[in-house]
Amino acid sequence: MLRRPERLNFRHSHSSLPMSSKCLLLCVVSSLLGMVGALAWTQGMPATTASAQGPQLRSYTAHRDPLDEFTPEERTNIAVYEQVNRSVVNITTKAVKDNVVLFLDAEFEGSGSGSVLDRDGHILTNHHVVTDAKEIKVTLYNGETFDAVLVGFDAVNDIAVLKLSAPPDMLFPVTPGDSGKLRVGQHIYAIGNPFGLERTLTVGIISSLNRSLPSRTGRSMKSIIQIDAALNRGNSGGPLLDSRARLVGMNTAIASSTGENTGVGFAIPINTIMRVVPQLIAHGKVTRPDIGITKVLQADGRVLIAALSPNGPAERAGLQGFRVVRKQKRRGPFVTEERTIDRSAADVVIAVDGQPVKSADDLLGFVEMRRPGDTVELKILRDNRELVVPVALASGE
Repeated sequence: MLRRPERLNFRHSHSSLPMSSKCLLLCVVSSLLGMVGALAWTQGMPATTASAQGPQLRSYTAHRDPLDEFTPEERTNIAVYEQVNRSVVNITTKAVKDNVVLFLDAEFEGSGSGSVLDRDGHILTNHHVVTDAKEIKVTLYNGETFDAVLVGFDAVNDIAVLKLSAPPDMLFPVTPGDSGKLRVGQHIYAIGNPFGLERTLTVGIISSLNRSLPSRTGRSMKSIIQIDAALNRGNSGGPLLDSRARLVGMNTAIASSTGENTGVGFAIPINTIMRVVPQLIAHGKVTRPDIGITKVLQADGRVLIAALSPNGPAERAGLQGFRVVRKQKRRGPFVTEERTIDRSAADVVIAVDGQPVKSADDLLGFVEMRRPGDTVELKILRDNRELVVPVALASGE
């Protein structure tokens, strides 16, 4: 910049001024040109560099979004975590079990995750996280730990609700979504406490929907969500979230031969949870609809009614199970009674409300989607004829 005046060749200009005046004029012109050049160079710089020497840097930085440097996908990850991580709790339990070898009681510790449901202190988690627990402690996002009690549980769906006494301003409830709108391939987010590492985020997609998963009761859980987000020990009971940070499921299990993550995880859908949780909070248990069929026999893809509740809904509707045939036989002076089972009279259940039934679990699953007092239509096969029998459901457990 400062060399630019030399190219003007002031030394060779013809002037009648004295040498000292020429020097002075040269200095003034050089200074002016230097200022003009510096100003032009500054204005041509990028905003971050040009303002590096003045108050413009502070003004520009103050209005800059700190998330600008992240990709849209990263910004979604960050937003989901920051919105929900305070709603996730760490659950630790202690259980005492008999040690039949040493004739002593052995103490076992367990851990899992949970979600804050409301500011009254209700916590959602898996039933298997707190099964047989004699002591339950819940640690919130701020490190505060509180004793918790079991309000109620549904072993069939592996759902439990705890309650703790914490100040409402420490509790940040999750926002429920709608698992009925989920699609295979959409992004999901899991937050939990794997191996005791609190509020860890993992990201993945929905791999499949409407899976069945056996529960510890021997029944199958329906409409299970399959995901590929990493789940490990300690993630059980934690929330599964969509990209809007809404609760769409509760992480419950993984498919693994080693007990560690293999990319195949399962979550209970929020729509199932929302049907169960209000009953657990109000009554401590789930009141299920009862159809009055107490036993069925599965054979060759067919479901035969084996036994009915005396005067129960199914019997009142005219359904038939196995028939006990009693025959008396005389043996000398003694009369004995023999009982045989006649299966020929048993109804075969084909469908419930138009949905095909091929297993006992199908039958129970379709019935439990209804409420006590609802009427379901059973399509049955009797004497090689198809019949439709309406059955009014009663209340059961």
